[in-house]
Amino acid sequence: MAVPETMTRNRPDVRPDMRPDVGRFVSDAWRDRYYEACDAVYALGASPVAETDVETSFGTTHVYRYEPADPAARDRTPVVLVHGAGSCSAMWYPNTPALSADRPVYALDTPGDPGRSTQREAIHQPERAAQWLDEALAGLGLDRVHLVGTSYGGWLVLNQAHRRPGRLASVTLLDPGGLEKVGLRFFAWIFVSLFATFAPKALRPRLAAWLEQPVLVVPELRRMVHAGVRAYRIRRPAPLPLSDEELSTIRTPLYLVLGRRSLLVHPQRQAERVPRLVPGARVEILSRTGHGPQIDHAEEVNGRMLGFMDAVDAVDG
Repeated sequence: MAVPETMTRNRPDVRPDMRPDVGRFVSDAWRDRYYEACDAVYALGASPVAETDVETSFGTTHVYRYEPADPAARDRTPVVLVHGAGSCSAMWYPNTPALSADRPVYALDTPGDPGRSTQREAIHQPERAAQWLDEALAGLGLDRVHLVGTSYGGWLVLNQAHRRPGRLASVTLLDPGGLEKVGLRFFAWIFVSLFATFAPKALRPRLAAWLEQPVLVVPELRRMVHAGVRAYRIRRPAPLPLSDEELSTIRTPLYLVLGRRSLLVHPQRQAERVPRLVPGARVEILSRTGHGPQIDHAEEVNGRMLGFMDAVDAVDG
């Protein structure tokens, strides 16, 4: 039986794994197995120079830090990456080499997802989500950042631009949540894609192309997804989209990248809507991709993101 939130919130005698709104690993053994799979995916990208834990009101946020080899580039406005639901910051492996060659990069494990963060309080409510992210940035000593999010992480970034934009130089949204209510077609795609990961190896490339799912052809990513589904229980509802009124409050420079075949949003609809509501917003729809443009077309998306950030920095002077 679920324990009512009002009976558990802020009570030290109630463990986080008893909370109905706090994510958890099913066991230490599965946690360790998931971490091992994650480390194999991290190894595909840039090597972090440091890992750190930041304490917030909602739990401990684990952060990976990457730095450019060029000392002069280390003073540039940093990038902060916020991953999608059911994953961790290992998913940024196609992006960390290019981004961290240009400027410092911080990749956060979101509390409530199966990374190395520890959740103690719910953050799915918009104001609490914004407070968590602001506290995490403050704990890292970051006063100005280029914030990048994908999928559920895109909702977190969009919500931040609406509610607590003070630390944001820009926001980049990669096929994000927060623009439309999550529909049945997206959940069906997730289910079919997960089922396809168990297909014979010979069929996976064809299924990957049909489903727009690179997880099927990257063995390390496939193992991480399998382990995450078994190892972790997410305890939050799908976020509600921002209204037109809420979007119209955003004044942070915004770059929206959508996959033409996205099943999370209707790309053309949002390409027309977002610039109408957010002054100066840049929107691009990439063909030959669906929900993961930063993985499917990493080189292209990395270049476009860095070009956008350079333009914002040039205006900021």
